[in-house]
Amino acid sequence: MFESRLFRRHVVRPPTRTGFFLLVLTSLWLNGGTDKAMAGNVNGDADIERRIERHLRELTVNIGDRSTSRPAALERARDYIRLELEGAGLDVAEQPYEFRGLPVANIIATLPGTDPAVPYYLVGAHYDTVFGTPGADDNASAVAVLLELARKLAARPPTAPVKLVAFTLEEPPAFNSRHQGSRVFTRRLEESNEEVLGAVVLEMVGYTSARQDYPLALTWAGYPDEGNYIAIVSNWRSRRFAKTLLEGFRANPGLPVESLFVPFNGWVLPDVRLSDHASFWDKGIPAVMVTDTAFFRNPHYHGPSDKMETLDIPFMAQLVESLEKALEALGGPGR
Repeated sequence: MFESRLFRRHVVRPPTRTGFFLLVLTSLWLNGGTDKAMAGNVNGDADIERRIERHLRELTVNIGDRSTSRPAALERARDYIRLELEGAGLDVAEQPYEFRGLPVANIIATLPGTDPAVPYYLVGAHYDTVFGTPGADDNASAVAVLLELARKLAARPPTAPVKLVAFTLEEPPAFNSRHQGSRVFTRRLEESNEEVLGAVVLEMVGYTSARQDYPLALTWAGYPDEGNYIAIVSNWRSRRFAKTLLEGFRANPGLPVESLFVPFNGWVLPDVRLSDHASFWDKGIPAVMVTDTAFFRNPHYHGPSDKMETLDIPFMAQLVESLEKALEALGGPGR
């Protein structure tokens, strides 16, 4: 996740809290409250947890900083993700382009037999990092979840057509430019006449805490004091898509979920636009960000201490299950 230019790197609490306060009041007025799932503490799949740990170790320890300042490491991360997706049984293609003379690529995976002409849902996560950080929560956590979701979907394909995408260059210096991986992807959608029915963007999904930071408006709204949940952030245009996803997330009692619907495409508060979901919002495509709330919870955000040892691997394994159930909900009767 890119940080707002309104606050400095490594600062946990952005100074745009007044704007967030006003945004949440507007959002709660539009939605009539918050959506919640029952909290639970269900044991996850031990094999999934071991594989998540392996992905995290490879990306954050063996490869490390995956920024444009270390192009060899960025390429190693790309190769690792491609090989893991292929090993899971998916068909994998790269979407190459150049950034300042550096060859980079998004990685696109589909289930065998997928009709390329059929509209589809997308689950994506960026695999690059800010310079100088191993990027465990931001964003190896999301990549690890994406890889394990791929394995699940290959074993039991969902009813709804799905593509998985690992985006490159979400972080500076490409963020919010035409070279951001998700913006390249959405631009080429128009060129190829492909239709994305809805995009689920995973952004920092591995950190839990005994304390969750909030603006006052969220405290009034009754959100939990503990940072033990996953959040779904949607713009107003995407609310139908987001509510269907919530149905699926609620079917997993092992992972609490909270939601926030933001008006005006998030422009009243740039902090809610700081990931690849905004590239889809700007094209009018339904999209949500699935997140552990980033700097509102994680004190290691964009810093050298963002290491795998700080992450909650069982929490991430539960997210894999929730995503699988959410995709089932998208393909359910009457959808």
